[in-house]
This record gives sequence, structure tokens and C-alpha cells, in this order.
Amino acid sequence: METIGRRTFLGSSIAAAGALVLAPNSSKAAESPGTSSRPNPIAVSTYSFWRFKQGLKLPIETCIDEAARMGFDGVDLLLIQMESEDNAYLQKLKRHALINGLGLCCMSTHQGYVYPDKEKRQQNIDLTLKQIEIAYRLGVPIVRLNTGRWGTTKSFDDLMANRGIEPILPGYTEEDGFKWVIESIEKCLPKAEECGVILGLENHWGLARTPEGLLRIVNAIDSPWLQVLLDTGNFLEDPYDKLEQCAPQTVFIQAKTYYGGGLWYSLDLDYPRIGRIMRKHNFRGYVSLEFEGNEDYKTAIPKSLAVLRKAFS
Repeated sequence: METIGRRTFLGSSIAAAGALVLAPNSSKAAESPGTSSRPNPIAVSTYSFWRFKQGLKLPIETCIDEAARMGFDGVDLLLIQMESEDNAYLQKLKRHALINGLGLCCMSTHQGYVYPDKEKRQQNIDLTLKQIEIAYRLGVPIVRLNTGRWGTTKSFDDLMANRGIEPILPGYTEEDGFKWVIESIEKCLPKAEECGVILGLENHWGLARTPEGLLRIVNAIDSPWLQVLLDTGNFLEDPYDKLEQCAPQTVFIQAKTYYGGGLWYSLDLDYPRIGRIMRKHNFRGYVSLEFEGNEDYKTAIPKSLAVLRKAFS
């Protein structure tokens, strides 16, 4: 019994010495309880390899191979880039990502609810429900969601020239639009919860173009299955305060870079500053690169990865 007592004492002494060595870090953690030193995982959107450029639409499998070769942690799938929605194809993609050591962390989809026609809104609700099911079969935990827009500016190039602003549909108001969007997303939530897929509402063109519009929708619905998917390149003026407004409810980031000049515009984004904003709000999720420049992806994407690794480490 005496021997055991000495061993216990020695063990306690060693543990105490270890605690003294760790004390500075422990003290630092105590000063900042809401922060995490774990680097954010960095993914790449398959859009980064395509960018809707003619002749550059790569198969998703090739995008996964390239992402693994370049050193990413995950892949953000663009649904319209996928060759099929058949289950056999989806399972093949899931297997391909696993073998390459990559997580399928998000699926970016397109839909819209800003329609006076209730039937048209229901078509988009049904589309979203189908997209949630696809994400579930892929094992993807978050779907990128859009509000849609008024559609009064027919050309996307014209919309970009007007900084994403378009006239409201004659005879209607923004209040109508918010009502349609909120009611439509609410109808998607039971399926999202059933499948364990978060709907990430992006600060995209339309009613979520501003942080106020985006958060109005998310806060009105107030569900753990609807959160913010934050795109660093979609606040075209004074982005940092706007990014910070959205940061507390953000579960996923899509980070734009523009090497070779942007396809529609270029922003000189300060990623170290953005990284500090997100750490301040204890963001621990994926940061997904959306390269949207004219440079060859083979040189631009690795440069972008280096910038994001440094900013979110």
C-alpha cells in the first residue's frame, strides 16, 4: 500500500508539473473562451475549374482528382455540373471522394421563390426537396440555397453591370418577395431535418443581396436547419462590416479569388482580415474556394489555396 501511495504521489507530481508547463496556453484560452486555434478545413468548388467557360466543364471525378492533388480537404459540388442525378452516379462520386481522402462538404444548387405565381413557387419548393434528397444520398451535409430574384433584368451581364440591383416586379413590393421566400423555405425544412441537411442561404443576388435582407429571412424562420452560407465576393461595396454582420450565423464560407481579372468584376479582398473576423465569431467550418478569374485554374487555384490556408489557420 505504501508503494502504491508513492506511485500515486509521483504521478500526481508529474501531472502537476505538466499543468505548470501548459499554464500559459491554458491562461490564454481562458482569456478568449470563444476562440479556436484549429485551422479551418479548405475545400474547392467544382465551379472553380469550370467558371461556366465554354469548353472547360470538367467531370466531377476530374475535379476531385485535381482537388486531392492540390492538397484541399474537401470538395463543394456544383449540382448543374454533375452528369447525372441517378443514385449509381452519386454513389460513384461519394466513393471517388472517399478514396481520395476528401469530404463532400457542400452542394451548390439553384432555385428561386420570388414569383407571384404560387404554382411556380411550388415547383421550386419541389425542386429544393429533390436537391436535399440528392445531398442526403451523397452524404453532403449542407445545400447552398438562393432566394431567387425578380427577373426584371434578363441579362446576367446587365445585372452585374448594375451591381446586382434590379427593379421590383411592377405591381409588387419587397414585402411580397420576403413573404414568398420565407413561406417557401419553411416548407423545405421538414425534409432538411429528416435528411440531416442544413440549408445554407447565400448572400446572393435577390432579396439576400444585403446582410439585412439575408438575416431578415434567416431570423424570421429561426431554425437550426437554415443558416447562413457566406460568399466573400457578393458584397460589392464595403464588404468587411457586412461579412461581420453575418458571421455569427455562418456555417459555411465560399471564398472568391480573381487571378487574371474577374469574369464580371474583381474585388481586392483582404483575407487575413476576413480570417480574423471569422475567428472572432468562432467560425470552425469549411472555407470553399470559388475561383472566378480568367487565369488558368492550374496556376490560380493553388495560389488561392495558399492564401486561404494562411488566412484561416
